[in-house]
Amino acid sequence: MKCTNCNTGELVPSFIDGLFRAHTCSGCKGNWILIQDYVGWKERNPEFAFDNEVNYQVDDSKGANLCPMTGAIMRKFRISASNTYRIDYSSGVGGVWLDSGEWELIKEEGLAGSLNAVLTSHWQRNIRQISTRDNFYEIYLEKFGQEAYDKIKDLRSWLNRQPNKAELRAYLLAEDPYTTEK
Repeated sequence: MKCTNCNTGELVPSFIDGLFRAHTCSGCKGNWILIQDYVGWKERNPEFAFDNEVNYQVDDSKGANLCPMTGAIMRKFRISASNTYRIDYSSGVGGVWLDSGEWELIKEEGLAGSLNAVLTSHWQRNIRQISTRDNFYEIYLEKFGQEAYDKIKDLRSWLNRQPNKAELRAYLLAEDPYTTEK
């Protein structure tokens, strides 16, 4: 098979960390994994612990990759909310393309035992929610400043614990809470 990433290397049968079957590109060193090989290995080795302390450099492919088996465009899935790297997945054959260094990144993130979970809609939705929350945090922090943001978060937390929070909010939002005039 030709490499889906560099289009020049050959995908040579190999093993990821000597554990489960893969095909490694002779050129760019990316890896093609069939999820069934990974899951089968994982089921046979449920107690295996991956070493999370690794040195690596990720060569992330930004464009669309084609499945080396079917030629169809593969979907990109974020690995985690803490980074922007994406792995490529071919649903037609259940194959995953990992650019050079992405397996090491997955191990460092503590996700090597959860590679198949990364490909689920639940996992991806969770990443989007975390990213959205982080984006709003940055927006509020920039808009309010650290001191004001800390105070308003404390006030909001206190307010949400009060049994009469609706009345307290109305009091806070009123221009003059001691009059009925606008």
